Amino acid sequence: MSTEEKKSEDLLLEEEVIKQNEIVLFNDDVNTFDHVIETLIYACDHTPEQAEQCSIIVHYKGKCTVKTGPYEDLKPRCSKLLEAGLSAEIV
Repeated sequence: MSTEEKKSEDLLLEEEVIKQNEIVLFNDDVNTFDHVIETLIYACDHTPEQAEQCSIIVHYKGKCTVKTGPYEDLKPRCSKLLEAGLSAEIV
């Protein structure tokens, strides 16, 4: 095995070890687009454009991944979404 192949194999192993979790936001019939957008900007550090796109996807598809990362980072963000009355979970 060449040095380059070994580096490539090590990188693949490293990527498998780093578990990326996701916050999934679900559609509801209660919250307005504006509220969802404002909450995504606040809780997930989205730009207004990102938040608007996610709100449209949630509306038409029923759910959307709104943030990925380590669980420790996502837990407080998901809590903010839930406190704002949105339906979300970490997967």
